[in-house]
Amino acid sequence: MPKDENTLILGIGGVGMHLAQRLVHEGYPITVIESDSELLEHASESLDARLICGNAMQLSSWHEANAEDMGLMIAATNNDSTNMLSSLIADKFGIDRKIVRSRSLDFTDDSMFSPDELKIDLMVHPEELVAQEIYRLVKRASCNDLTSVGEGNMLVLAMRINEYSPLLNKTPKELSETHTDFFFRVVAIARGISTIIPQAEEQIRAFDQVFIMSCKEDMMPLMDMMKIEHKKIESLMILGGGLVGRRVAQLLEKEVEIILIENNPERAEELASDLKNTQVIQGDGTDANILVMAGLDTTESFIATTGDNETNIVSCLLAKHLMNRNNRDPQGGYGKTIALVNKEDYLVLASTIGLDIALNAKISAANEILKFIRRNELLSVAHLHGVDAEVIELLAAPGSEIAGKPLNKLAKNFRQHNILIGGVEQDGVWKVAVGSTEIQPHNRVVAVCSSQHLNKVRQLFS
Repeated sequence: MPKDENTLILGIGGVGMHLAQRLVHEGYPITVIESDSELLEHASESLDARLICGNAMQLSSWHEANAEDMGLMIAATNNDSTNMLSSLIADKFGIDRKIVRSRSLDFTDDSMFSPDELKIDLMVHPEELVAQEIYRLVKRASCNDLTSVGEGNMLVLAMRINEYSPLLNKTPKELSETHTDFFFRVVAIARGISTIIPQAEEQIRAFDQVFIMSCKEDMMPLMDMMKIEHKKIESLMILGGGLVGRRVAQLLEKEVEIILIENNPERAEELASDLKNTQVIQGDGTDANILVMAGLDTTESFIATTGDNETNIVSCLLAKHLMNRNNRDPQGGYGKTIALVNKEDYLVLASTIGLDIALNAKISAANEILKFIRRNELLSVAHLHGVDAEVIELLAAPGSEIAGKPLNKLAKNFRQHNILIGGVEQDGVWKVAVGSTEIQPHNRVVAVCSSQHLNKVRQLFS
């Protein structure tokens, strides 16, 4: 195994565990240093990795981990100082790439030490990442989500299927035969707790969350066909004024009318002083009367960012009901809800019971780290919200299994490994891929796959 794939992870909490699981799936040899024996025991039940009970600030733990043989170090303990100092230690052991997780947003250009001085190659702030993601989702008001790949030339639209949807009870094959004036592909479906990479005969059902890929120039006709109203969110309510809630308000308060509800009186007073263009209300956001008095029934979006999973999920469901009670949208799509969910098991549940978007700061951090790790192999990577699927952009190598064959000749392989080719760039033009599409060496390709089959996609293209 090449040294650059040998990975040392410090801390096996949320971010560390999620990363370890994903990297093990991709074939990376993983060594973990963790001081909490209970966390290690839990990790040993599901993780095929070398686990060391030790302290990241003790050299004996690094020697036991054979740190000199590592090519990558990820510091993901719950202590920012430990993580930053670990980068210097890793550098002393000759570890080439150092990634540090930091909760504090105060580590800026004005700090005493820069990331370069601490030998940090990538610093990740989970709360900042998820706040930026919420900002992006609010700006994409017309649909649940819109993900861009291929330098923005290919887009993936996410929408919930309801009784009014023109996609209801249709198969991808029927849709491609019916709509010939522009091209698109259904590339993933979230159905209950399952993720489906759809084949031609997969029927789209009510309440499915569908992900549809098209070229940038075909997105407007696609949205018109889907009867998606082009609208801009002008007012929203945030529940919870912690790191994420406060940061979302800072990012949006000059563009959107914001009401922020915070239960803690002292924190509410501090937020009111800090956020000049946000109305701060002290109160319990799970109380329907408080939400109504705060003006929720005339608000266009609701974001729950408290530290309690159940509070965020329940308040979003309540808000969805109250916002749609005076619904101006006959499809019931008025009022986007976004919940911060810290427990991964709740992410799919939240989407299944009616929330529009559920986000997890630890997963956002892990995805950012994975993008950095894969940057030399993949041109870009995007994770689709609410499904176990990734959109990846890569080059077809000469002599690769994918090159020189029509895609329909590889259908069995794709079906077996949950892989779908969504788009391809040929002669400088991006197109939605169809069965007759033949990928040539050096073509840029956008593929969709389940997370555990990413390695197989790389093999097809290498």
